[in-house]
Amino acid sequence: MFKEETKEKLKTSKWLKALIVLVAIFLIVIMFPKGESLESEVTVGSIWIEDDLIASKTFEILKDTETYNRELAYAEDRIYPIYLKDDEAVSKSLDSLRNYNIYLLNLIDEEIVDRDRKNVNRCFLDQNSYDSFLNLRKRENIISRRNQKTLNDVFRISQEVLERIYNRGLLSNTFGEIDKDSIAVRDGKYEKIHPKRLYLDRNSVKNFIELYLRNTFSTDIELNSTVELYINNFIVSNINFSPDLTRAEINLAKDKVSRNIGIVNENERIIAKHDRITQDIKLKIDSYKVAKGEDRGYWGRMAQDTGKFLHIAIILLLYSIYFYLFRKTIFHDNVKLLLIAIIILLIAFVTFLIRQINVNAPVELLIFIPVGSMLLTIIFDSRVGFYGTVIIALIAGGLRGNDYIFTVMNIVAGALATYTVRDIKNRTQIFRSFLFILLGYVLSIVAFGLERFDSIENILISSAFAASNALISPIFTYGLIIFFERIFKITTDLTLLELSDFNTPALKDLAKNAPGTFTHSITIGSLVESSSELIGANPILARVGAYYHDIGKSLDPASFVENQLDKTNIHENLDPAKSAEIILNHVERGIGLAKEYNLPQEVIDFIPMHHGTMVVYYFYEKAKELYGKENVDINKFRYPGPKPNTKETALVMLADACESTIRSMADPNPQKVENVINKLFSIRIDDGQLDEAPVTLGDLEKIKQSFLNVLLGQHHRRIRYPKQDQMESESNDK
Repeated sequence: MFKEETKEKLKTSKWLKALIVLVAIFLIVIMFPKGESLESEVTVGSIWIEDDLIASKTFEILKDTETYNRELAYAEDRIYPIYLKDDEAVSKSLDSLRNYNIYLLNLIDEEIVDRDRKNVNRCFLDQNSYDSFLNLRKRENIISRRNQKTLNDVFRISQEVLERIYNRGLLSNTFGEIDKDSIAVRDGKYEKIHPKRLYLDRNSVKNFIELYLRNTFSTDIELNSTVELYINNFIVSNINFSPDLTRAEINLAKDKVSRNIGIVNENERIIAKHDRITQDIKLKIDSYKVAKGEDRGYWGRMAQDTGKFLHIAIILLLYSIYFYLFRKTIFHDNVKLLLIAIIILLIAFVTFLIRQINVNAPVELLIFIPVGSMLLTIIFDSRVGFYGTVIIALIAGGLRGNDYIFTVMNIVAGALATYTVRDIKNRTQIFRSFLFILLGYVLSIVAFGLERFDSIENILISSAFAASNALISPIFTYGLIIFFERIFKITTDLTLLELSDFNTPALKDLAKNAPGTFTHSITIGSLVESSSELIGANPILARVGAYYHDIGKSLDPASFVENQLDKTNIHENLDPAKSAEIILNHVERGIGLAKEYNLPQEVIDFIPMHHGTMVVYYFYEKAKELYGKENVDINKFRYPGPKPNTKETALVMLADACESTIRSMADPNPQKVENVINKLFSIRIDDGQLDEAPVTLGDLEKIKQSFLNVLLGQHHRRIRYPKQDQMESESNDK
C-alpha cells in the first residue's frame, strides 16, 4: 500500500516535474556546438543578405574538418613502425648457449666417470687400467648411436643457427601484426627502411631452422627436432617494436600538418552584402565564428552557456504552458512528461551525432524529426504532436547553429506526418506516412533550392536523403511505439483498436457465457462512440470501455436479467440484500478478471466508474418494503465507486442506464424515450455522480440528443408480417 502511495506522489510531484525539465534542458545544452558563436548556419550557394561582414580581429582560415582529418590520416599513414636493433640481447643469448653447452659437457663427463667407475669395480681393474679407461671415455664422448655425431657438433650447429638468425634479424611481432609492408629499423643513430619480409618473425623462424638443420646438419628428422627444441630455448627477438617511438613519430608528423590555409587580417572584408557564398567564403565565415568563440574567455563562455540554457528553457516553457492550459492530464502526470522529454532528447541526441559527421552531403536530412511527431500524435493526440513537432524542430535547429532552413523543412515534414496518423486505425497505417513525409521534405528542398540557386544535382541528392528519412521514420515509429507502450504502460489508440476486436479472449468469453450482456455492451459502444465526437471525448476509448465495462457478469451470467432467457429470475427467491451483494460483486470480479486479461488501466477504470457510487434502487426499495427503511443500511446497496472522472467514463455511465431502461419499455415512442433519458440524467446529476467528470451542461444536452437519435433508431416501429400472430402462436410440433 505504501508503495502505491509513493508511486502516486512521484507521479504528481512538482519537484520531480521541475527536475525532469531541468535535466532535459541541461542535456540539450551540453549537446550544443562548443566554443562557437551561434549565428545562423550558412550554406554554399546561398546569398549573403546581411551587411558586409568585416573581421574584427586577425584569424586563421581553418581547413574544413574533412580535409584536415584526411591530411592527418595521410601523415600518419606515411610513418613506418619503428623497431630497435638490440645487440645486447644477441650477446646474452649466445653467451647463455655457450655456458649451457659447457655445463652439459661437464655434467655428461661426470655421469660417464661415475658409470665407468662402477663398471671397473665390477671387473676388478687395477688403478693403472682404470685411469686409462677413463681417459679413453673422455676423449670419445659419443652421444648419437644412429648418426655418429658428437655432442660438440650439436653445440656448434646450434650456435651457428642462432648467429645466422640474429644476422638476418628476428622481429618481435609476426608479419600479420605489422600493418605495413616495410618497417623503420634504428641501429644507434641510424635508421633505415626495410621490407618486413627481409627479416624473420616467430612463424618464419621455425621454417628457417628446419631447413638449415636438414641441409647442414642431418637428415634425421627426430634428431633435428630435438636440436630445434634445444635452440628454441635461447632464441630472443633482436629487432623489437617500439610503440612509444612510433607514436611520437606519428604525433610529430601530425603536428607538421597545418590547420589553416590562410589568414584574414583585422578589418578585412570577409563577404559583401548580396555576394554568393562559395566554399572558400564559407570556410572564412566558419573560421571567424570559431575565432570569436575562442576569444571570449571564461566569462564569455559562461555567458554563452547561460544563453544556451535560456534558449532551450524558453522553447520548453512554451510547450509546458500549452500542457498546463489545455492538457492538464499530461501536465500533472510525471510519467507522461518523462516520456515526452525522452522523445525530445532522443531527437536532440540524433541531431548531435549527425552534426559530428563531416561529409560533403546533406546528412542533416537523416535526423528523424517525423518520428517524434508521429510518436507524440499516436501516444497523445494530433495537437500535442503538432506543437511537439515545432518544439523539436526549433531545438534541433538550435543544435545545428540556429539553422532556419533545417527548422522549417522539419516543421513541414513533421506536421504532415502528424496529420497522417491523427486518426490511425491500425499499425500498418503508420507506413502511409512515407508519402506525406517525403512530400513535405521535397517541397521544402525545392523551395529553398530555387531560392538560393541550388543546382539540380544538389536538389536531387537532398531529395534522396529525404526519401531515406521518409522510408525509415515509419519503421522507427512502429518499433518505438511498441517499446513505449510496454515500458511506460501507455494505452494508445492502436492498443484500443486491437482490444475492440471481438476475437479478444475477454470479449469471446463474454459473448459465450453472457450473450445478453455482450449485446448490451455492443449497443452501449455504439451509443457512446457517436456522442464522444460531439463533446471532444476519445470515441475509441469510450467504445472499448463500453465493450469491457460489464465483463464481470461473464462469471455469473444467470444472476443478471439480460442473460435469463427462460424468464426465470433467481432473485425472486433471494433476500434483497443478498441479491444486491451479487449485483454489486460483478464490479469487483470484473476488475480482477480485467487484470487477468492484462487490460490497460484506462479500460479497467470503466468497470467501477460506470456505476460510480449509485444505489441498486430496485433491491433497496424491495428491502425497505420488507424490513422498513429504518432497518435497512443503504450503504450495503451502494456501489463502491469511484465516480466517473473522464468524459468517456461519464458517457458509459449515462449510456448504460439509458440503454437498459429503454430496452425494457413496451412502447418506446419518442416522447417517452426523451422523458426517460432526461429523468435518468437528472438522477445522476442530482446524486453528484458527474461532479468529478469534465462535462458541461452543454455537453450533456448534446449527449441527450445523440442518445435519443440512436435509441429511437434501434427501437423504431416495424410493420408486422401477414399472419405474424399465427406464426408466433403456432408450434413446430405436428
